[in-house]
Amino acid sequence: MALSKIWVLAEASDGKVATTTLEILTKARELAGTVEAVYAGGDAEAVAAQLGEYGASKVYTTGDLAGALPGVPVANAIAALVAGGNTPDAIIAATSYVGRDIAGRLSAKLDRTVITNNVDLEVDGDRLVTTEPVFGGTTNVKTTFTAAGPHLVLVRPKSFAAEPAGGAPAAVETIAVPDPGRSGGAVIVNRHVEEREGPSLDEAAIVVSGGRGLGEAASYEMVEDLAKLLAAAPGASRAIVDAGWVPYSYQVGQTGKVVKPTVYIAAGISGATQHMVGMKGSKNIIAINKDAEAPIFSVSDLGIVGDVHKILPQLIEALKTR
Repeated sequence: MALSKIWVLAEASDGKVATTTLEILTKARELAGTVEAVYAGGDAEAVAAQLGEYGASKVYTTGDLAGALPGVPVANAIAALVAGGNTPDAIIAATSYVGRDIAGRLSAKLDRTVITNNVDLEVDGDRLVTTEPVFGGTTNVKTTFTAAGPHLVLVRPKSFAAEPAGGAPAAVETIAVPDPGRSGGAVIVNRHVEEREGPSLDEAAIVVSGGRGLGEAASYEMVEDLAKLLAAAPGASRAIVDAGWVPYSYQVGQTGKVVKPTVYIAAGISGATQHMVGMKGSKNIIAINKDAEAPIFSVSDLGIVGDVHKILPQLIEALKTR
């Protein structure tokens, strides 16, 4: 039995819908007869085609927010729709800064529980069931909503594969945004986009990550060199991010980014549970570590017991000579 209607909180940048939104739309099509999107921004017409292609029949848009942070106005707008009788069975968002902000505010406004950090969703009868990892990702727990909807759910990136449905462009409907009062006073005054070369960590087909086994910050250059040769994205363990060797945006793991590339190369990473949660879904895992008992070898498809300072330079040189 499917749910009647699901709303997906859509995010986009420069006219391109976020991959996490497309992943959630794909899953939502399996769960409900009607899938609609809620979008903050004045360019809804520009993203309507892509939203429709992945299953949204309609997109509710707040219109241009004039630089306001989306949390308050979007939560207010959704709460107003629900109060007016337009109530979906569930509202699903990505575990992003925007998604968490809006979901938290909706939880208070609608007096509904929000279940976070989910990696799977299913319908049991007329109930939505979520799956979330606990104890550092070692165990999955299923949770069922018992109260009436709308159920509020946050989903981790890469939990589902984004697959188009070939639908027509979503119909665009502008919704009213109630006056937020003083709570809506925060505005975006500037945006910083981190410079990078090559694919993004979230979407790369190959990821090369380095860990504490590299020994020092300067050795991370080997990871970046190898990543460039493989057209891969560089990643990192939490240990070297905390040590200040690389930016937080490089971090792979439970408190960083979840990646599922075709090939994941872990260089000098022992394999703490919180790191493996973020990469164990990779199709092929190659681990390089001088400790034969390192936990990372328990999830690797190819394990190389050796010194990264000897192995990486040889691999880099071999690739350069091809």
